[in-house]
Amino acid sequence: MPVAKKESIKYSYHDYLNWPDDERWEIINGTAYNMTPAPKVKHQRISWNIVAIFASHKKEFSQKGCEAFSAPTDVVFNEFNIVQPDIFVVCDKNKITEDNIKGAPDLIIEITSPSTEIKDRREKKQLYEKFGVGEYIIVFPDREYIERYFLENGIYQAPEIFNWDETVKLKTFDIELKLWEIFERELENKNE
Repeated sequence: MPVAKKESIKYSYHDYLNWPDDERWEIINGTAYNMTPAPKVKHQRISWNIVAIFASHKKEFSQKGCEAFSAPTDVVFNEFNIVQPDIFVVCDKNKITEDNIKGAPDLIIEITSPSTEIKDRREKKQLYEKFGVGEYIIVFPDREYIERYFLENGIYQAPEIFNWDETVKLKTFDIELKLWEIFERELENKNE
């Protein structure tokens, strides 16, 4: 199973801008991570389902001055931290430029794959906590559950864990995610 390639030189945003256009990389604390291979179909379906839910709430996002984005859109935290989260929401228009997002989004959702799970749970979680991402959700496609972290006093609290048959009300926005719809599962009627 391929693993996200990790380089040992300290890289910067300048290096990032000069890499070939056909390659996808992220830099976390100056370490470069190769984003190939491309995500699996299940990953993309889950992403599409979440984006569709967010699109249906575009008016609410807009009223709060927020905008939703999906990969590949660069989020530049600083010179040595550039990532492409799967899905994220930014509520500060000053962070949105024509080229990228400068600063921390309010909400980030990462959908793991075998080659990114450790990075999503460790390096990215630490990065998002450090730069003040208010709500961080990690989706596990193969095991069909999510972990949610919420920033309190600058620290992520213990994760809340939700199974595929549960509903998650986002803390950042008044939106409910019915996880069975995101994972494309049939929910049996629990009242029977």
